[in-house]
Amino acid sequence: MKATLAILISMGSLHRLFPFWLAGVAALVYWFSPWLILAIAYGVFVQFVVEYAMHRFLFHREPPTDQGPFNDLYRSHIGHHEFPNDPEFFTGGDHWYPVRFGLISFVVHGLILWPFLGFGTAVLAAYVALFVGSVSAFAFYEYCHTLAHVNVPKGWFGQRVTRSHLAHHFQDHQAIFHVSFGMGWIDHLFGTRHDPAIARERFDPDTIRSMGMDPEDLRLVTARKAFGITKVPRGKLTRQQVTESPTPSA
Repeated sequence: MKATLAILISMGSLHRLFPFWLAGVAALVYWFSPWLILAIAYGVFVQFVVEYAMHRFLFHREPPTDQGPFNDLYRSHIGHHEFPNDPEFFTGGDHWYPVRFGLISFVVHGLILWPFLGFGTAVLAAYVALFVGSVSAFAFYEYCHTLAHVNVPKGWFGQRVTRSHLAHHFQDHQAIFHVSFGMGWIDHLFGTRHDPAIARERFDPDTIRSMGMDPEDLRLVTARKAFGITKVPRGKLTRQQVTESPTPSA
């Protein structure tokens, strides 16, 4: 628990979201209404859908041919698959992205609700839904994801989360796109649940960590070099073991 929380506390995206979450909790308490509980539930649900959709359609999209966008994808997800136990790759490099995404969603929801609820109620409901409900669900996702990758003693909950998510990493990267505990239904709904027979058919030990790409692909080699990685990651090598050693000073 301590090791997991230490990584969570250091996450830049959670740092940036925390003031918005705190303001939402204050607004919830000050203008409390039972309807705001429904808004929170909606925000949680929306975040879980976003978690699945972004993981499947953004992070596991066809790798870009241009090196710049490819490097961004490497930093945001491919690097995590190549070095799944490296906390630096647990989140993308743009820690402001969740804030921008949340603010855009807040404006869109507010505009949609305004004609039905009035301006003040629409703003309150949208803010509480997204910056209390969705941000709380996002923090839960980050907790589950970090717990799955950290080598610590785990109880029933941790074992379930780890077994599910690591099957995505090491058995079939084209399945199990949910991460948060209890969200397996969404993979069942959209046809991406874990099927052992299909996983065995798809499995390639040489490409499982590079998400189906040739590990020697020039785009991968170039992206790795941007992070000082000079060797193809194989087996259980850590990023430190495949990172170029600093040149000794004369």
